[in-house]
Amino acid sequence: MYTFTNQFISNDKNAEFLKATMMGPNALRVTEELTSHLNINENMRILDLGCGCGLSTILLAKKFGASVFAADLWISPTENYERFQSIGIDDKAVPIFVDATKGLPFANGYFDLLFTVDAYHYFGDTAEMLPSLIPFVKKGGYIAVAIPGLKYEFEKNVPDEMQPFWNSEMERTLHSLDWWKDLWKRAEGIEIVDSREMACCRQAWKEWQTGYHPIVADDIKMMEAEGGKYFNLVQLIAKII
Repeated sequence: MYTFTNQFISNDKNAEFLKATMMGPNALRVTEELTSHLNINENMRILDLGCGCGLSTILLAKKFGASVFAADLWISPTENYERFQSIGIDDKAVPIFVDATKGLPFANGYFDLLFTVDAYHYFGDTAEMLPSLIPFVKKGGYIAVAIPGLKYEFEKNVPDEMQPFWNSEMERTLHSLDWWKDLWKRAEGIEIVDSREMACCRQAWKEWQTGYHPIVADDIKMMEAEGGKYFNLVQLIAKII
């Protein structure tokens, strides 16, 4: 399942590139697993929403040859453009600044696929967000999301070992698969065609802990305390009807 990712990081230069660009559980590996449940081809136009430093964009463009709009709020388009040039996908990837909570600057029905990895939980936790995104995907297209989550809702019963790391942002953004499914079921105009816990969770988190991002040190301590008991990766795919 992870042929592209394993081959990419077998190269020492690419392995360093990965460590420098990860912003959470290895988005390259998560992207490859999520795309294994989709039919993607070179004729598709994809919105990679919350692309971060573009790891998901790289796989979508290199493995499938798709045209990708790499949209992010935190990482500048110029930085991503330079990365895309260095990796040889600047002819396939359009870097753009987007704040999803303030609307998207695209035509309705413009995309075949709206794709988001390691990001949707930061802005998609309201009943309003999914309905606001649906119009930008053509009928018969898909919205595909993969995000860090929980095996069950903590609510007010945060496990003792997790309390030193738990904060208001985690409480808002980290939820169970059932929580996300319930939220998505409220949206009109879609059919949920896939929802599951992802197989790459442990490996993607382990690879993230080798990265150079400043929060890695704290996340190593958190994952040691978590011990595989509470975290997962949540996958959701909906078809536009």
